[in-house]
Amino acid sequence: MGVSTSVPDEGVAVVTVDFPPVNALPVQGWYDLAAAVRAAGADPRVRCVVLTAEGRGFNAGVDIKEIQRTAGHDALLGANRGCYEAFAAVYDCEVPVVAAVHGFCLGGGIGLAGNADAIVASEDATFGLPELDRGALGAATHLARLVPQQLVRALYYTSRTVTAEELHRHGSVWRVVPRERLREAALDLAREIAAKDGQLIRLAKAAINGIDPVDVRRSYRFEQGFTFEANLSGVADRVRDTFGKDGAFDKSEEEQS
Repeated sequence: MGVSTSVPDEGVAVVTVDFPPVNALPVQGWYDLAAAVRAAGADPRVRCVVLTAEGRGFNAGVDIKEIQRTAGHDALLGANRGCYEAFAAVYDCEVPVVAAVHGFCLGGGIGLAGNADAIVASEDATFGLPELDRGALGAATHLARLVPQQLVRALYYTSRTVTAEELHRHGSVWRVVPRERLREAALDLAREIAAKDGQLIRLAKAAINGIDPVDVRRSYRFEQGFTFEANLSGVADRVRDTFGKDGAFDKSEEEQS
């Protein structure tokens, strides 16, 4: 349980996340993930990092129960900062990062996958931001790296998900493979990248980041401000208690039926 790093092939490091039952990471988990990705990218022997997960899904976002059982706003602030650090670690990793996504990729999972350099997904993978059902906001910055703008908005407002195959058609998923072949498919891409010169691949990563049209760190930080505002105002707790439904809307619907 936790975050671990292995080196299955020359030039390739695999960072694995394992927080049962659904890989909803506690505050410390986000910081541990950030540290592992940074350390792997800083290793001069590594030329590509694969980010993967054990269990039922790739990532289910933050551990909301940790936030709910912690008095005050320390856990919320910790989750905000931890997510920011983990997402930035993937984006700023000195070498390319390949995300190997299976099952659900939700909330914080979108932040990780959206900041990766490439995504390989299993056929059962689904991607989405259920933030509005959880009393939170954020990671639209990263969803916008996966799908066109109007689809970002529709998915964000409805909390719906899209499949790996749909993202493959949009060009944001490199390959879609059966679940049992996911690790090998991700490693295949990582090995191809790792075959390049280590110094040159680092220059390439820095160059590509430098021409990005959106500053993902600043954009995501802006979003996080609204998450904190929703919690301070009390609307976040109300939404979590009603599973994302507007109580007044539901009542009026009942009266009309």
